[in-house]
Amino acid sequence: MQHTQSSFYFAINDYTLHITKLTPNNLSQNAHAQPVLMLHGAIENSRIFFSKSGKGLGCYLADNGFVVYCADFAGRGLSKPHVSMGFNQSQQQMIASDIPALINEIYQRHQQKVVLISHSWGGVLACASLARAQSLADKVAIKVCFGTKRSISVKSIEKFFKINFVWNNLAVFIAKGIGYFPARKLRLGSDDEPLDFLQNTVKWINGAPYTDVTDNFEYKKASLQLNWPTVWHFAATNDRLLGHPNDVKAFISESAPHARYTLLDKAEGFLQDYDHISMLTHPSCVSDHFVLLKDELIKLGVKQ
Repeated sequence: MQHTQSSFYFAINDYTLHITKLTPNNLSQNAHAQPVLMLHGAIENSRIFFSKSGKGLGCYLADNGFVVYCADFAGRGLSKPHVSMGFNQSQQQMIASDIPALINEIYQRHQQKVVLISHSWGGVLACASLARAQSLADKVAIKVCFGTKRSISVKSIEKFFKINFVWNNLAVFIAKGIGYFPARKLRLGSDDEPLDFLQNTVKWINGAPYTDVTDNFEYKKASLQLNWPTVWHFAATNDRLLGHPNDVKAFISESAPHARYTLLDKAEGFLQDYDHISMLTHPSCVSDHFVLLKDELIKLGVKQ
């Protein structure tokens, strides 16, 4: 590896967020201007972006001179306490409290605008967070989303089972019984989810308006009025459910209509027909769209 991995904890209210920092070796010679903050999606944690052996987008960017921060959302990953210990949190708290605190912390550390990279539902939360405050959006150099959708319009047997039955009903039933959804134990995801967050996501996934389910903040209206930083969405051609290209486009239209859109498809010149997870984990990524993204971030840093 051409980078060093370390961890630290960031306190918010009565809980702490765990952050893995990936620092390039020979930092003074190689580092680019903007720090990178990575936000994971539902039933996963920050490990979607890195591994101890040096694989993943976070490691790739660190090896190419970027200081990278991979955050575990509250109650997930190594953040404390874990949801299995009775910790509960709503989606609105993540949007209005945790993400702004993370962006502000990284911005203050570097006195540079932040590169904000997210996967799946993490992109929805990040976009909503920026929509709530222009001052926060002004601290972001570029917002990059991988497989991010807000609602699922796909009609399929897979959708009926995984979303309608498991996520919308079974998961909520189990979470109400024990206080959280044990996705890891059930082998349905890489991490568990708190009850309030789970119930909040169900409404949006099923097509409810892009309005906060807690305080009725109108995200669509605010998004369309926001002076956005650069926004870039990646979709995968074999992502048939959790980030279907049509649903990614639908989210773009209600959040940042002028966003750049890239479909990871062999027909478009990419090395693989990627899916929701392999778009970040396939070995080909480091010779494919990771390079495209890295080059764009370097150009963006030079401009600013």
